[in-house]
Amino acid sequence: MYMGYIMDLRKVVGHRTLLMPCAGAIIGDGKGNILLQLRKDDNTWATHGGSIEIDERVEDAMIREIKEEIGLRVLEYKLLNIYSGPDNHNIYPNGDEVSCIDIVYYCHRFEGEIVLQEDEVLDVQWFNKDNLPCNIGRNTRRWLDDYFDMLGII
Repeated sequence: MYMGYIMDLRKVVGHRTLLMPCAGAIIGDGKGNILLQLRKDDNTWATHGGSIEIDERVEDAMIREIKEEIGLRVLEYKLLNIYSGPDNHNIYPNGDEVSCIDIVYYCHRFEGEIVLQEDEVLDVQWFNKDNLPCNIGRNTRRWLDDYFDMLGII
């Protein structure tokens, strides 16, 4: 599979808005505790995921991104929701613009030791709804609200 599709497109279109399919996941224990990563590019806490490459299955992209970013191997996952529209338009610190279609899963079964992808991730920590950090990205906030609602955590 070819990796780097988005970077190749950026060479042609510059910072113009791209439609970008992304796969992500909330890593949790099913009891309300979630594992978030502190992103290096914008210093916000976020879930795990990234863009889907050409001919890559959505589920495979989610599993790959989690392995790359934090070193964990996903054993089971379920679809949480699909997010799109104006609320999913993002401008990155480097000026790149994307309109994301986010396919978000949740994973309660995983294995391995946490190993950070140091060029993208500064830290990982466990949180629950009562101790979430202030600097969470707006998309991550929506996903977490839906996740906690699904678990029945008010």
